[in-house]
Amino acid sequence: MTTTHQHSRYLTLGMMLAATNMRLPITMMPGLISSLKRTLGLPSSMAGLLTTIPLLTFAIMSPLIAHWGRRFGNELTIYIMLIFLAVGSYLRVIPTIAALFIGTLLVGIGADGGNVLIPAIIKDNFPTKIPIATSQYTLSMLLVGSLGTGLSGVLAAHWSLPLTMAVLSVIGLINLVVWLPNLKYNHRAPTVAMTASDGQSTATHGSVWRRPLAWVVTAFFGLQALVYYSLLTWLPTVFVAHGFSLIVAGNLVTIMQLSGLPMSYLVPATSGHRRGVLAMIMVVGVGFIAGIGGILFCGTSFWVAALSCVLLGLGSGAAFSLAVVFFTQKTTNGFETADLSGMAQSAGYLLAAVGPVLFGWLGGQLGWGPVLWLAIIFSALLALSGSVIFQHATIYE
Repeated sequence: MTTTHQHSRYLTLGMMLAATNMRLPITMMPGLISSLKRTLGLPSSMAGLLTTIPLLTFAIMSPLIAHWGRRFGNELTIYIMLIFLAVGSYLRVIPTIAALFIGTLLVGIGADGGNVLIPAIIKDNFPTKIPIATSQYTLSMLLVGSLGTGLSGVLAAHWSLPLTMAVLSVIGLINLVVWLPNLKYNHRAPTVAMTASDGQSTATHGSVWRRPLAWVVTAFFGLQALVYYSLLTWLPTVFVAHGFSLIVAGNLVTIMQLSGLPMSYLVPATSGHRRGVLAMIMVVGVGFIAGIGGILFCGTSFWVAALSCVLLGLGSGAAFSLAVVFFTQKTTNGFETADLSGMAQSAGYLLAAVGPVLFGWLGGQLGWGPVLWLAIIFSALLALSGSVIFQHATIYE
C-alpha cells in the first residue's frame, strides 16, 4: 500500500502526544505509591492494581477498539478514547480510593485507543515514511515511560499529591486540543475497496483471528510483554537478593529502561531491509537471553549487573519496536493493521498482567534462579517466533 490518506499537518504531533499518554498516566503511578499510602491510606495489597488494571483493560478492550476504528473511523475513535483518558486522569485527582481506581480504569480504556490504532494511522497516512513515523511514535512512548516513575516521585516530594497528578495529566488535555484537526480527515473502513490497477477487491482478507501467522505475531507481542513487565516488576527484588541496596537496584532497572530508547530509532530505520529485520531479531534474542543470564550469574558485581541491564534494555526496546513494525509490515491496509494490533495486544497484555503474579509466586516458592531460567526459555521462544514471522511477507500468505 502506497496511497496516502489526506491528513492534518498536526497529525505527527498528535501521534507523539498520544504515545506519551499511552505510558505516562500508568508509569507515573509507582512513583506516587508512597504518597498515595500516606494521603489516602491505600493498602499495600491494592497498590499493585494501579499497574494491573490498565494491563487487563488493554487485554479486554483491544479487539473492541479495532472494531470501533473500522466502524467509526480511527481518528474519531482515538479522540473518544483520549476523552476517557483525560476524564480518568483528573478523576484520580479526587483524594479518595474509589476515585483513584475508577479513574485508573478509565485511563486504561483511553490509553488503549492509541495502543491499537496509532500503528493503523501510520500505515494509512505515512505509507512511504513508516520507519520515520514509527520511530517518532515508539521513541515518544518509551522515553516518557522511562522517565515517568522518577519524575512523578520528584514532583510528589515537593508538591501535594493532587497537584502532582493534575500537572502530570495536563498533557492529556493538550492532546485533546492537538488531535481536533485530525477529525476532519476521519477515515472509516470501506465496505468494498478496489485496486486502481486490476479492480479486484482488497478490502478484506477475512478475520485475522483465523490466520496462523497472526497467532505467531500475537505470540511475539505477548512473550515480549510477559518477559518485560515481569522483569520490570521483580528485578529490584532479584538484585536485592543478590546483595545490592534498594537504591542501586532501582538504578539498575532505570538503566534497563533507558537502554531501550536507541532501539526505537534503529528498529524502524532498518526495517525496510530484510537483513535489518533479521539483525533486530538477533538483538532481541541475544539481548534478552544474555541479559537475563548475566543477572543470573552476576553475583555482587555492579558492572556485570549494569551490562546485563543494558543488554536487556536493548532486547526489550527492539522487541517492542519490532512488534509495531510487524503490525504494519505484515498487513496490507490500515484497518488490517488495527485488527492485528488489537488481536496481538489483547493476548499480549493479558500475559503481561499474569506474568508478574506468576513470576512472583514462583520466586517465593522456588527462589529467583528458576524464575530467571524460565524467563530465558520465554526469551528463546520470543526469538523463535520472530524468526518465523521474518519468513513471510504478510500474515495472509
